[in-house]
Amino acid sequence: MNALSQATIEKLQYYVYLLCDPRTNNSPFYIGKGHGNRINEHLLGALESDGNNEEAKITTIKEIQAAGLSVRLIILRHGLTEKEAFEIESAMIDFIGKENLTNIVLGHYSTERGIMTLQEIKVKYEAEDAIFDEPVILININELYNQKMQMNPVEIYEATRKYWKINLDRTNKIRIACSVYKGIIREVFIIDRWYLSTVQIGRKEFEGRVAEKEIRDKYIYKSVEKYWKQGSQNPIKYVGLKGGLLKA
Repeated sequence: MNALSQATIEKLQYYVYLLCDPRTNNSPFYIGKGHGNRINEHLLGALESDGNNEEAKITTIKEIQAAGLSVRLIILRHGLTEKEAFEIESAMIDFIGKENLTNIVLGHYSTERGIMTLQEIKVKYEAEDAIFDEPVILININELYNQKMQMNPVEIYEATRKYWKINLDRTNKIRIACSVYKGIIREVFIIDRWYLSTVQIGRKEFEGRVAEKEIRDKYIYKSVEKYWKQGSQNPIKYVGLKGGLLKA
């Protein structure tokens, strides 16, 4: 392992680095933000790993080494502040696509300011607030929505309808479900029925259909960002009920 000297570390400051796979024409399989000898620590982690519950990144490193090859270590930018390094790391993860990397999480601010088409930008910053005069369940599908390729209507429906921890006594009173991605309603469904999932025990799913034009036009591409406070982890929100917003 080529450990960096203190003099080099001081000149590098914060940096963004790539771990590249020589088996695939040196394509990156991991992008990171580093300081000090961070870029080398992954290789050390692979040496120390016992193979139990190891990250995909470590598995890839070990496979490369088992083939008699070496991980190519690339420093993309250096001399950065920590904030600058976070921004570049996040932009690179968005650009290459998390699905093409072994990174476990998206980069910083990816949800708020990550890669978007021009249409996504217009929707995000020009969307009117949704106004609910009837009970509606909002379902956040950020984890499943593929922002690069877009999701077709069937994929949005499947991502929205299952598998949720919900109170059926409350939800059975609601006939409208809205798919939400990055605070914007992407599709509107009429719920025909909820039932217990046989795939994920204890969770529920619904059968439904795209809402008729009059209902769909009221909500599609409207903003519901205000219902998700910063850091909120619950993907379900109930709105338009007597007494205002009720959390799941």
